[in-house]
Amino acid sequence: MLVEIADEPPWSKKTFNNAISVLRRAFRFGYRDYPDRQDPMQSLKCARIRKKERRAIDPFSIQDAERLIQAIHRDWGPAQGNYDEFRFFTGLRPSEQIALKVSDFDPIRGTLTVNKARVAGIDKSSTKTGDDRRIELCARALKVFGQQTALHDELLRNGKIDHDWLFFKESGEPIRNLQYTYSRWRSSLKRLTDIRYRKPYCARHSSVSWNLMLGRSPLRVAQQHGHSIATMLRAYAAWTDGATESDLELIRRAMLTGPVHAIRVPASPETKAVPEKTRLERRISALDSPLTPPRQQLNIGLITRYLAEREGFEPSKGF
Repeated sequence: MLVEIADEPPWSKKTFNNAISVLRRAFRFGYRDYPDRQDPMQSLKCARIRKKERRAIDPFSIQDAERLIQAIHRDWGPAQGNYDEFRFFTGLRPSEQIALKVSDFDPIRGTLTVNKARVAGIDKSSTKTGDDRRIELCARALKVFGQQTALHDELLRNGKIDHDWLFFKESGEPIRNLQYTYSRWRSSLKRLTDIRYRKPYCARHSSVSWNLMLGRSPLRVAQQHGHSIATMLRAYAAWTDGATESDLELIRRAMLTGPVHAIRVPASPETKAVPEKTRLERRISALDSPLTPPRQQLNIGLITRYLAEREGFEPSKGF
């Protein structure tokens, strides 16, 4: 069996490594009962993926993303449309997004807790990286969240939903497999013949790239999207250059599209005197304040120093 896997010709290096990883864990667990025997998986190595072999980051322009979002809403209705629109403006991994619950949202802070995933129909209590995070929703994401929770409440009243999952099929059934959303994305995008086809994961690439293009802190963007800062610099830094001011303005406007009071926030005793709209406007203004001056460039020297100190190196020693 191991020889057949190692000689499988159609697999890419990444697919091969994924298969080897699963097998290695299974064999390691099985050979715990036989400490005197050698685990054959120890001699089967993963393939080395060189830098030029890694899949290139391929984000959408904001214009193409808006056209695709509109097409998905038109083709499949609000349940699917909200799902894909939300992924563009949050950058969530697909496995994280289909595992979200309505209760993961904090209406006071306008944040979403990401601490679980659903893979191949199996619910897991951790994300891909094993790290929980709390993301701040931009105004556009808040607007989509409001639309989706309104749809959830409608189906709940009609007896079509008995769960707390945020995203679901039009029937109200939870999304258990990503193939369901993948096939609809593919169908709608292929109808837009003047837009080059990209896989759904490129919506996440787009979210990261748009935030960097607007001059937001790479450390903050990495934290929001569950990346390491090293990944930010290696994979996305090139997308911070080359954008025109008109492109940046379109991205900024898209992220702030929709009424800022799209989510009805219950007033706490300490904040009853503050109008709901004003609180959200202040939060969005605080998020958007770095975008008002001319677009900032990445401070590579500062980030390099941060990485060096984290790893115990001194930049002056050739890090």
